[in-house]
This record gives sequence, structure tokens and C-alpha cells, in this order.
Amino acid sequence: MSAPKLPGKYVREEELKFMPGIVEYVPKARYSFSAGQALSKFLEGLREGRIFGKKCPSCGRVLVPPRVYCEFCFTPTGEWVEVPGTGRVETAVVSYIGTMRERLEKPIIIGVVRLDAPGYREDSFDHAGLIHRLCNVTEDDVKSGRVIGMRVKPRWRKDREGSILDIECFEPEGV
Repeated sequence: MSAPKLPGKYVREEELKFMPGIVEYVPKARYSFSAGQALSKFLEGLREGRIFGKKCPSCGRVLVPPRVYCEFCFTPTGEWVEVPGTGRVETAVVSYIGTMRERLEKPIIIGVVRLDAPGYREDSFDHAGLIHRLCNVTEDDVKSGRVIGMRVKPRWRKDREGSILDIECFEPEGV
């Protein structure tokens, strides 16, 4: 299916370079970012192969990724809690589009993993969880619904640097 042809003048890429008012300039800007109080320890933990969350002293939720304030009760979060990487898949999707909007030859499977955080309740949606790639799961597992509720564990990269990508993916526990 192609996009409808809209009225107006269509300009080719090479014509843009000769249009008045267009200046090609690449600024030499340098940026320095800080992960902040909550994410710094989380990222350091990932480098060590550990997952940390922050516990809300009011409602008891463990927030992963950690936040400074609990968005449910607007209370500053308290103690750091190490969360096991194990959990279960809440939902999943098969994606045929990459991060740069390119068509993928082989699709990737993305899921929401509810981590086994201390104090979480099965009957609520207030859980510690991550959106991440799932591996060793097929398109048929997703389409048939077999992936929902599947127990998973993180597959850690060998060379970690303190990034969410230090977790290569979540894979079924039996693998």
C-alpha cells in the first residue's frame, strides 16, 4: 500500500541542497548527561549483573526502574532493594520494525516482564517490571498466547558497561 499523492511541489533530496535559506552546518556541541540519583545505582547494578529498585515506604511498591518518587502515592521512595532478575511475561509483541524504523529481516519479540520483586501482589498492576527483548521465544509463542505468564530470567552480556542493554534479553527459565 502506498501513501496518497498530496497536492504541492515535490522536492528531491538533491534539489534541497540548492534551495535558498538552507545552510549545512554541524555544530560542535558537547553534552554531558547525568543519570541522576535513582538511575545511577540502577545502572551500576546492571554493570555488576544485579537489578536494583527503590521501595516506596507508603504503599510498599518496589519501583524498577527506580524513581525518586512513587507515582501512585507521590511519596519519596526509600530504601534500595535488590530484585531477582526472574519474573514472568505480562504481555509481548512481535516487531518487524527496528529502532531506526527500518524493516527487519528477522522480527524481534518485545515483552513486559513482571519481576519477582519483594511484596508484589499477583492481583494488582502495581509491579516492578521492564520492557525488554525476549529470546528463545517464537512468533507462534506470541501469537498463540503461550508466552503470557511464561517464567523468564535475564541473559546477561559478558562485557557490561552500566546500560539496560547489559541485559541481552529475557529467556525462558528452563533454557
